[in-house]
Amino acid sequence: MTLWKNKHTEFPTQEQLENLRLYKYAAEDKSYVTKYILRPYWDWAITLFPTWIAPNLITLIGLFFMLINVVFILIWVPDLGTEGPSWIYFSFAAGLWLYSTFDNVDGRQARRTGTSSPLGELFDHGCDALNCVYVVLLQSASLGLGHTGQVGILLVVTVVGFYLSTVEEYYTGVLYLGYVNGPTEGIIMSCLAFIVSGVYGAGAWQVELLDSTWFKWAGALLPQGTTFANMFVWGMVFFFIVTHCPMCLYAIHKACVEKNISSFRTFNTVLYPIISYSLVIYFWLSSPYSSLLQDQHVILFSLYFNVLFGLIASSIILAHLTKSEFPLFTGLLTMPWLMVVLVNSPAIFGTRVLSARSEYILLAFFFIISTIYYLFWVSTVIRAFCQFLGIRCLVIRRTKQSDSRILTSHQDESDSASLLDSQEEGITAAAHSLPSSESSVPKHHQSYNTFAQSS
Repeated sequence: MTLWKNKHTEFPTQEQLENLRLYKYAAEDKSYVTKYILRPYWDWAITLFPTWIAPNLITLIGLFFMLINVVFILIWVPDLGTEGPSWIYFSFAAGLWLYSTFDNVDGRQARRTGTSSPLGELFDHGCDALNCVYVVLLQSASLGLGHTGQVGILLVVTVVGFYLSTVEEYYTGVLYLGYVNGPTEGIIMSCLAFIVSGVYGAGAWQVELLDSTWFKWAGALLPQGTTFANMFVWGMVFFFIVTHCPMCLYAIHKACVEKNISSFRTFNTVLYPIISYSLVIYFWLSSPYSSLLQDQHVILFSLYFNVLFGLIASSIILAHLTKSEFPLFTGLLTMPWLMVVLVNSPAIFGTRVLSARSEYILLAFFFIISTIYYLFWVSTVIRAFCQFLGIRCLVIRRTKQSDSRILTSHQDESDSASLLDSQEEGITAAAHSLPSSESSVPKHHQSYNTFAQSS
């Protein structure tokens, strides 16, 4: 297959778009919280939305709840460490909960209105990828972490967790959520943490564990000065290393064995981008010559790497939907690595190349350029999907379209509803392969509510 490639990402060709007809969707959710508590809640929540609202618009509105809270951070808690007004932490909890709700309701709305499509999954996943870092910023502010390396730790753990889940789905074709998972239990725990900050203040997380009667017994086990915030951060790291990471890697390995492809070569291909991404964050933030922590530019730093990750994750999702090769990211991280070299120039070349102001200006410049490119890439891909499928992204067409590629048969709608019913019961479900003729298109919309992985 010939793909239109550049150094950074891929744009869909006509040949790739044709592969949308081969798209299948499968999901498995083991969470008891989802099955017995959240699913009835989501079924009720969908009744609050009028049928004229497009599913993708619901997803986008949910993301705006998170963006608003990021703006609140910039206004009231820009240093991520001082005590903010109590209402802001309750706003964090409400924003994340509403994002999760809207992220689950969008798929139900798609079935309700008969507008399910592969674009829904791409749009949903893309918003989830961006939301990863937004949650990290909210967590950092509510825990009072300040502009420290702990923000970088949360950033890496969250992004790598989402990345591995996305790669797993690419190779297995199945979105798997375990009995305890980030999109469900992780969101609940984060909302509770935000509420704790709202009730007791962010300073409550800076209390040392050994000063609490609950942890007096652990005096010999805990390092001196360990706070509740430290426990939260390292708890996420532990959960990621012990559970999420091994399960994803095993699932990918198993898929490679079943498909008779080399696991070693696969891991070499898929792990290189995220390892490079993680290392550039480490070498930049931890550099003694960088001014980002001292001058409190970690929020801008995080937002810059959020845009880069949005491109990486969305490219993998696009490849999954179009049955394409795993995307290459040979040039996407070139600029960040160049910055690492420039920032560490005293150690590498023996002379300082960047001043603190120059480092900030270049970071802001790269953030702006990356954001412009991201918006261009996203709009190009969405436009290509919409033209091929004969649909609109944020608006539901009220009249029947003459385009024969749009589903119109009652049987297709029934099949789609049956599939989603089986998904909602928490069992694996897959769509039937679509015929190669232009009489239909994939009709399944993935409601994938990915919280910034707390695993």
